[in-house]
Amino acid sequence: MKNFFQYNVIRILLVMIILSSCTTKKPEQVDNSPVPFEPTWESLALAEPADWWDDGKFGIFIHWGPYSVAGYKDQNKGYAEAITNDMYKKPEAYYDFFMEKFGAAPPDFGYKDWIDLYTAENWDPVAWAKLFKDAGATYVIPTGEHHDGFVNWDSDLTDWCATKMGPKRDLIGDLAEAVRNEGMKFGISYHRERHPSRFTADFKVHDEPFEQVAEEIRRVPEAAELYGPFDYSDEFIADYVARWKEAEEKYQPDFMWTDDVPIFYRAEGDPQVVKFHNAFKGMIADYLNNAQKWGKEVYFNNKGKFPNFPDNVGCREKDNLQFDTIGPRYQNPATMGVSYAYMHNEEVNDLYKTPAELVRLLADVVSKNGNLLLNIGPRADGTIPEGMQTRLLELGRWLKKNGEAIYGTEPWYTSGEYKGELIEEKDVHYMKHSMRIHEEEYRYTTKPGCVYVIAFQLPEDLVLLEAFSAADQDKIHKVTTLDGGKIEWEKSEKGLILKPESVSFDLASVYKVELN
Repeated sequence: MKNFFQYNVIRILLVMIILSSCTTKKPEQVDNSPVPFEPTWESLALAEPADWWDDGKFGIFIHWGPYSVAGYKDQNKGYAEAITNDMYKKPEAYYDFFMEKFGAAPPDFGYKDWIDLYTAENWDPVAWAKLFKDAGATYVIPTGEHHDGFVNWDSDLTDWCATKMGPKRDLIGDLAEAVRNEGMKFGISYHRERHPSRFTADFKVHDEPFEQVAEEIRRVPEAAELYGPFDYSDEFIADYVARWKEAEEKYQPDFMWTDDVPIFYRAEGDPQVVKFHNAFKGMIADYLNNAQKWGKEVYFNNKGKFPNFPDNVGCREKDNLQFDTIGPRYQNPATMGVSYAYMHNEEVNDLYKTPAELVRLLADVVSKNGNLLLNIGPRADGTIPEGMQTRLLELGRWLKKNGEAIYGTEPWYTSGEYKGELIEEKDVHYMKHSMRIHEEEYRYTTKPGCVYVIAFQLPEDLVLLEAFSAADQDKIHKVTTLDGGKIEWEKSEKGLILKPESVSFDLASVYKVELN
């Protein structure tokens, strides 16, 4: 009995040990669900660029709205979409133009009346999407609402929208479907943050409308919803967030694009401005968290001469943004001419950047850690000017052969080299940003195992690339061109020497330097 008792005790102890062992060795449940973003800058700074945006490098930006009806700004200078403010700020400068084009001027025929002429009657979203795909774009961001207060999507929050007036179509929804059917990503740009100051004289927290705007509202009271409000009240802030939220829920955009907010630095510290700034935190966090539920990678920008948010939140952006050297991860919303919206003078005089200039711009931006968001301005009827279409297709043709040096690349340790004399320096289309062109210029991008050399000219003599002087002879394995051509090369103490005697040149040449 004693042995039996001992045996059972031992058996029970063994079972307990085994059970205890199983319990202690059982792995803990791992929660793989994403951590929600909090409405703080510290939390939002953790948002990484979406892979599709990080690799895509090239997108199309679209400014299209009732302002496209005029296609004009005083003296054909600047941004045509800024006419919505300028026409009321200095009406004498526009009177003759309005009388010739419309037969009337404000307040008899004001901005609200242009909406009937914003017809989109020739608009084909499928054709647009195919054009953007053929241009080599990987994402598209149209204007959902500009500073003017008119909404291009199907809105339940305002009657001043494209499904109820003007086009009588859901411009955002139809384009989103067409773009995604072509395999591209789709974002929405939202500019309402500047609306309270659009039809007033300056950026103020509380202001009054221009006299002609006030008169239009007296004659047509419902126009107050389009032109106003004229202050950054609690009601405006709530409506600002609600409108984006509506677009977010209806279209699930892959990119949240917001314009710079001058009121942030013009009236810094004002209680209403503080409230508005804080509203952005919640709006962005909500967007990022909803994207996790959708199973989407999304991203957002941080725009302005003085950035809207801390530097490490979102991608850095401002109009025609370029850097002299490698910068932070950024996006350049570049104009094809001067204006973002359609400018008739640019079309008839063919004032757009040339295909070679666009290739140069794209390569320059990508080599310095940026994405190019190239803007187009369609006419009010929905057609894209032929000069813009031609340039987009030329850019796409170049990318089809040389896109390996753009898509999915990263900056090398240096962005490029400039050789020879400065042959041209010009103020591009009245903008402050300058285009400096040397006799010889090269930009570098890289992928694991290789460096791409993008040359903006075909030299008649040998090319010395001094950036490669630090590379050992045995590290350079092979040098070719992306169009299939061969090129003679040799390594010297001063760098890599190329002999491009038989290399063809088409807008820009790309040499692929393969490394061991």
